[in-house]
Amino acid sequence: MNIEEQLDFLSARAVDFINRDDMKKKLEKAQSEGRGLRIKYGADPSAPDIHLGHVVGLNKLREFQEAGHTVVFIIGDFTGMIGDPSGKSATRPALSREQVAKNAESYKQQVFKILDPEKTEVRFNSEWLGEMKFEDVIRLTAHVTVAQLLARDDFSKRYSENRPISLVEFLYPLVQAYDSVMVKADLELGGTDQLFNLLLGRELQKIMGQEPQCVMTLPLIEGLDGVNKMSKSLNNYVGVDETPRDMYGKLMSVPDDLMWKYFEYILCWPADKVKETHARVAGGELHPRAVKDMLGQEVVARFIGEDEAKAASEEFTRIFAKGDLPDEIPEVKVPAGVEMIGLLNLMVLAKLANSNGEARRLIKQGAVKINDEKISDERAEIKPEDGMIIRSGKRGFAKVVIG
Repeated sequence: MNIEEQLDFLSARAVDFINRDDMKKKLEKAQSEGRGLRIKYGADPSAPDIHLGHVVGLNKLREFQEAGHTVVFIIGDFTGMIGDPSGKSATRPALSREQVAKNAESYKQQVFKILDPEKTEVRFNSEWLGEMKFEDVIRLTAHVTVAQLLARDDFSKRYSENRPISLVEFLYPLVQAYDSVMVKADLELGGTDQLFNLLLGRELQKIMGQEPQCVMTLPLIEGLDGVNKMSKSLNNYVGVDETPRDMYGKLMSVPDDLMWKYFEYILCWPADKVKETHARVAGGELHPRAVKDMLGQEVVARFIGEDEAKAASEEFTRIFAKGDLPDEIPEVKVPAGVEMIGLLNLMVLAKLANSNGEARRLIKQGAVKINDEKISDERAEIKPEDGMIIRSGKRGFAKVVIG
């Protein structure tokens, strides 16, 4: 690709690109010097699993690698212990050092399902932030005003509503910007909720005598509920390390109008292919379920394998179209001698609900069956029997084992 073609390829599907002219100059200079650019991407390991929401950014990073550039993947082990309210109305909980270390290791293992390890530089921001003295922090804060920080949407909203904002939260975008200085980033990539932080990195580089990074943002993908950003904390996510059955089953529950985003941003289908398939569904030529099956199989095939994808599709059809049971059902052991057990307790014991409250909601929704009989009474007492099948929703199954 020549430089103009590269710019078109790399900026495809981006929401913000600041800016094309600066990026063109960087590419021309790098080409003349026979090197690639340094593309920064930061991830705070607040959860140990990478989900399809993360894949949107990782796909773009892979495209940069294919164009000959180096991805600097920064695991925010230091900032993960601070907490960040980006895009939220409250502070993201700070993690312990042990939690951060465990989650960071999981990130390292999973990102290479997408990224080329030979073109990826993995860094931990504790390398430089952990070495800073308090006087270094004070000097760093001198470069940013309170007015600048209050320009960030989530900060300004909380400030206007008289909700507390701690000083440590003000420091977060500053240290993220400092990461750009330390790795000499040419471009930083992030979600649209990170735009303020990315731009601050550009300003801090300029102040510290570096050529300012370009900035690119990508859309935030809604999760399985079709409303909120995909998030493990909201339990509306599809993890890249899930079983084929769970991954496929979750994708089959995606709202019809959302699956087109998944094709475009997760599978990176060309825009004309997405548009053509959408038109065929709208015209009645294709059934939405068939297209969703295509989505589920392609995602499973990408992260696990084609044989597993086909098997997951076949099992889903067998269970939900024909009413059969899965080949493998998790067991829940009930001690011998227990004559009756509350339905709520049984569901939590069987790990079909995380709490009595969640179990109660599932029962009210009509999602709970025992041996194919729907149970609508949340106060029901169940007589446990060996081999009894408990079903919760579309994908939850458990078999009672006595003893």
